[in-house]
Amino acid sequence: MLEEPGMSEPRNLLVVDDDAAMRQMLVSLFEEQGYLVREAASADEAIDCAGEHDIDVVFSDIRMPGKTGIEMVGELRKLRPSTPVVLMTAFGSIDSAIDAMRAGAFDYITKPFEPENALIAVERAVERRALEQENRRLRRAVDQTTSFGDLIGASPAMREIFALIRKVAHGRSSVLITGESGTGKEVVARTLHYHGSRAEQPFIPINCSAIPEGLLESELFGHVKGAFTGANASKRGLFEEANGGTIFLDEIGDMGHGLQSKLLRVLQDREIRPVGGTQSKAVDVRIVAATNQDLQDEIERGNFREDLYYRLNVIPIVIPPLRERPEDIPALVDAFVKKHSDGQRRSFTTEAVQRLKSLPWRGNARELENVVERALALTESAEVDVDDLPIVRSGDGEDGETTTAFLRSAAERRLKLREVEDLYIDEIMKLTNGNKVHASKLLGVDRKTLYRRMERKVHSHGGNGESEAEHAANV
Repeated sequence: MLEEPGMSEPRNLLVVDDDAAMRQMLVSLFEEQGYLVREAASADEAIDCAGEHDIDVVFSDIRMPGKTGIEMVGELRKLRPSTPVVLMTAFGSIDSAIDAMRAGAFDYITKPFEPENALIAVERAVERRALEQENRRLRRAVDQTTSFGDLIGASPAMREIFALIRKVAHGRSSVLITGESGTGKEVVARTLHYHGSRAEQPFIPINCSAIPEGLLESELFGHVKGAFTGANASKRGLFEEANGGTIFLDEIGDMGHGLQSKLLRVLQDREIRPVGGTQSKAVDVRIVAATNQDLQDEIERGNFREDLYYRLNVIPIVIPPLRERPEDIPALVDAFVKKHSDGQRRSFTTEAVQRLKSLPWRGNARELENVVERALALTESAEVDVDDLPIVRSGDGEDGETTTAFLRSAAERRLKLREVEDLYIDEIMKLTNGNKVHASKLLGVDRKTLYRRMERKVHSHGGNGESEAEHAANV
């Protein structure tokens, strides 16, 4: 049902059509429904009008002299990204509908159309914009409490990070996020992207330590056909895929020296050159990098280029470990409970939360989420109490006591040494988010040894294990 004029706050509508008779008919139609209507005879006039006035919906023809309606949509998306555009044309086809939607149009109708259809399309667009405005209002309200996007925290350190992201989200300067494993560096990167002017463009993450350097260059910059054995076709790289958006380079400290110099050139020239290519391509990509290493130490050891460090570290964001901000734990626990409760009403008692606040959390928020998820899975009651926590029982204190409790439990279950080792490897793999390079470092073994032990575990359980070569290819 369409609302009667005067029932709600009037909405500003812009009608765009080079046909004066059609334009006047539409103006009359929408004014009868209570809209405040402006009109434009061309795409350029419409763009000027949208620059001067807050327009709720644009209703435009596609085929016009000069810029088309589809071209106009692209410019309006930059100028007024929250203003929906409904396009109309007498030359309706699947192709033009797809082009319109790709350009960012909200809806598409074909002439001739019934007046009711035009009104419904505009009403839906008005509702969409009102909903987005309300969502933004709610996000601002939430941001003032304990979260910002997917970031959660009430500590002064996290609030400073929230404030810094707000300041720099709309810029293009490179950002370097540092912090221990599990602190949420990718969450910070995503929040930075989705609260900035590039939010409608791609966000592409890549783990620099998970791909061999020889393949990483091709992944980042693409390659031309015949560039190397197996390059049977040209391939676009992730920088090209992320054009207009953000590329997140996780574990940047593990990038090899040769690739570091090429990344430095991209930062300087804003151009990429595919592997085997002779022509450079301009790219507009914001680079956000992250590491759990001390890059200044790596510079002194000769493992990281100092000039690249300063290019990346224009905006530094340092995430403190969770043990230094225990006041964030209650809000994190609430968020993890909602995430892993499958729609049920579950909670942790005050005593359980206090116990969690007292622990050191070497694996940071990732380890805390793992504990919360396990506690919910293993506890039948709606409330999780101290005795239900899987890592600690009442009376347990420091890390050593927790470790003793784990070993005692393993002994009581008569686990073989290999089984205990497998459990520990599983926990380290979770802690490192599946990163075998970092896991092998934490375990104090080389990667081949880790692959063999993981392969042994898979075979002992009758699974379809990867070979050592396949493991190496996945690192």
